[in-house]
Amino acid sequence: MKQRKLGSLAVSEIGFGTMSFASTYGASPDRAEAIRVIRGAHDLGVTFFDTAEAYGPWTNEELVGEALRPVRDEVVIATKFGFDIDQQTGERGAGLNSRPDHVRQVVDASLQRLGIETIDLLYQHRVDPAVPIEDVAGTVKDLIAAGKVRHFGLSEAAASTIRRAHAIQPVTAIQSEYSLWTREPEPEVLPLCAELGIGFVPWSPLGAGYLTGKIDPSTPIDSSDFRAGSPRFTPEARTANQALVDLLTGIAVDKQASPAQIALAWLLARAPFIVPIPGTRRLDRVQENAGAADVVLTAQDLERIERAVAAIPITGDRLPAAILQFSYR
Repeated sequence: MKQRKLGSLAVSEIGFGTMSFASTYGASPDRAEAIRVIRGAHDLGVTFFDTAEAYGPWTNEELVGEALRPVRDEVVIATKFGFDIDQQTGERGAGLNSRPDHVRQVVDASLQRLGIETIDLLYQHRVDPAVPIEDVAGTVKDLIAAGKVRHFGLSEAAASTIRRAHAIQPVTAIQSEYSLWTREPEPEVLPLCAELGIGFVPWSPLGAGYLTGKIDPSTPIDSSDFRAGSPRFTPEARTANQALVDLLTGIAVDKQASPAQIALAWLLARAPFIVPIPGTRRLDRVQENAGAADVVLTAQDLERIERAVAAIPITGDRLPAAILQFSYR
């Protein structure tokens, strides 16, 4: 697989988000199968793997660390801090915590769980309004000087926050939700990334599975699956948003590709510094996603998509209000 640059950090042009192995979408596969899929992704050329202390919490970092240990020197591992999780008990607090002392504790614990000496890319998972971003960036700068972290990132941050952080410690990557049905980063964040030489990492680039065309209004969603409480996954929203899937399906037929591959190829075509991190529990889906890098969308294709999407109103907020409140601060 070809590589792209997030700032100065070289990664595969399609990465792998591992959150789906943390029961976010309901019961996850057993550990051996999860490890097989993660290692299989590397065999397919993926070198960029994303996790977080909050996934589990903790269990996902342990899984990713074990899976990638044989190829540690060939991959980039990204993880995140920022939620109020007790580092002794794993109990979650009510919100966020990016106090410098807590960040340092999280990094030490993440290094141990991952079984690595240095975190390649460390994101603030959500901006903590109680802690100045300059203090957060300064703490990560100290961790980089100590050799515990290589690169600094922010997730779901506003453009003004990114600029302030970048002035203290250069930001390598911004990770925010971005796809054909979630385009909030376009007006301010993506132009700022281009200006400052920062990479952009779309999470949920396939709309939590909806843009693959595998989910329709009648598809059952288990109560343990986070999508059961998502405004965009009510039967009514899925019905209203079907026009977007129909668009992707039509283009996929023309390109002899899948709707998921078209959705990912569209992201890759947006800017050379964009590296999506689709997640899946199945190795055949990893292979399908990786194949998106070979799909060529012409200027005419992109114009066709833009015209069509402009006429499709997206129904439903992208996340429940309780989660959405932490974005773009």
